[in-house]
Amino acid sequence: MIQVKFSPPDITEKEIQAVTEVLQSGWITTGPKTKEFEQQVAQRCHTARAACLSSATACMVMTLRIMGIGPGDEVITTAYTYTASCSVICHVGAVPVLVDTIPGSFEMDPEQVEKAITEKTKAIICVDLAGKIYSYYDRLYEIVEEKKALFKPGNERQAVLGRIMVMADGAHAFGAFKKDKMCGQIADFTCFSFHAVKNLTTAEGGAVTWSEKIGAIGSDEELYEEYMLYSLHGQSKAALEKTQAGAWEYDVIAPLYKCNMTDIQAALGLAQLKRYDKILERRWELIHRYDTAFAGKALEVFCHHEGESHSNGHLYLTRLPGKSRKECNAIIAALAEQGVITNVHYKPLPLLTAYRKMGFDIADYPNAYAQFENEITLPLYMCLTDEQQEYVIRLFSKYC
Repeated sequence: MIQVKFSPPDITEKEIQAVTEVLQSGWITTGPKTKEFEQQVAQRCHTARAACLSSATACMVMTLRIMGIGPGDEVITTAYTYTASCSVICHVGAVPVLVDTIPGSFEMDPEQVEKAITEKTKAIICVDLAGKIYSYYDRLYEIVEEKKALFKPGNERQAVLGRIMVMADGAHAFGAFKKDKMCGQIADFTCFSFHAVKNLTTAEGGAVTWSEKIGAIGSDEELYEEYMLYSLHGQSKAALEKTQAGAWEYDVIAPLYKCNMTDIQAALGLAQLKRYDKILERRWELIHRYDTAFAGKALEVFCHHEGESHSNGHLYLTRLPGKSRKECNAIIAALAEQGVITNVHYKPLPLLTAYRKMGFDIADYPNAYAQFENEITLPLYMCLTDEQQEYVIRLFSKYC
């Protein structure tokens, strides 16, 4: 029996050496490594700046706060996602509005988004699921332009933007691209995750980038400095700056939050970035091998490369048409008994206790439930060997 984990972190001696050097440097919190990592993330995304924080969740929450979105406002997102896409709306006191997916698709239905917009709507959070850029950004921008007359700004920044903000939960999608645009350039704001299971990891951590579309609300430098204020208690001077001779004094602009990235995390990320192209190449190779092996079987697989859109290959989602969730769970258990760990992405939010208590009913999201009912996610990661993958294919093929 071959043991196949689901998504272990890919850590080499280079990452260990990079982290060790920071530990020995005498400076381990936010500092020069974090700033260097931010610059390289921005370069990779083809954006002017990137702000690195403690998680993608922190990035999304801080973005909503920076845009002044809070109590009394509504924010629309998809029912088919992980809780973080929606919990951030609750964190700022706004009201989450969930919409269903397109029939037969994992993606949020833009026409249902249009119907859900009210004068209270301040933002739409899209999800770049499995590493692929959401397919309908162009349509969403048409919708928010068409709905301008309905938009009621709650502050000066919203008034300058003049429309509903479009934010990407790009937690899965660092390195994905569509046409001539990288993930990070398309939505107004894009928030990435560098969690342990992501293609590129800093153990925990995230980054936010912003597009040229929101240039009117402030310069790149102004936005970056605001993220720094929001992530460091509203303190006007970072810890490293305070250590300079005679530079201890600082101010606190507002009682804000603590969600900065550390140099330990950034060092790990910098080492991973040096080999990220190879990480992507290996993931694409594994996807191609899966796709080839499953061609012609009674199995639906997530399309990672479609037209001019290219995923970063984060997750390999499959669906077994005609099978129930109970049957799929039995397959997951049987694979585990033979050493192969699989997963499910995702349980629609209305099935979860937290969102049921808010009044959401899965009966209102039949398309999302249909996608979930027979979904199984197979192992996909840099260190997955050809032998391991062949073992997964051989076992899984028995059920499809």
